[in-house]
Amino acid sequence: MTVRFFARSLRLAVVLASIAAVAPALAQEGPKGPPVRQKKLPEAPAKLPKVDRSKNLDFLFGALKAAPDDASAKHVEARIWAIWIQTPSDTAALLMQRAKAAVDAQKVDVAIKLLDSVIKLRPDYVEAWNRRATLFYMQNDYGRSLADIREVLIREPRHFGALAGLGMIMQEIGDEKRALDAYRKALAINPHLDKIPDQVKSLTEKVEGRDI
Repeated sequence: MTVRFFARSLRLAVVLASIAAVAPALAQEGPKGPPVRQKKLPEAPAKLPKVDRSKNLDFLFGALKAAPDDASAKHVEARIWAIWIQTPSDTAALLMQRAKAAVDAQKVDVAIKLLDSVIKLRPDYVEAWNRRATLFYMQNDYGRSLADIREVLIREPRHFGALAGLGMIMQEIGDEKRALDAYRKALAINPHLDKIPDQVKSLTEKVEGRDI
């Protein structure tokens, strides 16, 4: 085991422990209000390239981190999302399509039940957990959203969308220190995330103070 792998594993363990400490209490509180449709966690672009599922994600993450500009980064980011979204079976694909149609029809509860079925069928499918986390977030159900984000990060520790979403939830519940930590981890993986650098700058001043 390399030092780099050990350090990355340790950082992930700290993130998961933070989620585990917060999520149960929030889940007991239940939703904090009516669904707010404009709220959503970072998610895949509407149009994605066709990719080979066997494409090396390690290579793509390296290219993402080294991208010289936003346009190049978005191209690589889209390819990563495309691999994540590829469904592991025809049944899962059909259920995911129906879940999307339910969301478009503003039937979020129906979409969640469909995603429940996908997760039961293929618990290894990261995007089902991630989509459900987004829907719980839209319903202000932060406890369940955090629980699903935790499942995403267990399966894909480099999921910058889930890490950014974790930061958003932590920020909304007033835990600015954990929000800053999550945002920084997301940017370490994808330095070109929209709006996150501004959040890091603002939170750094609040949490750590201004440089003298």
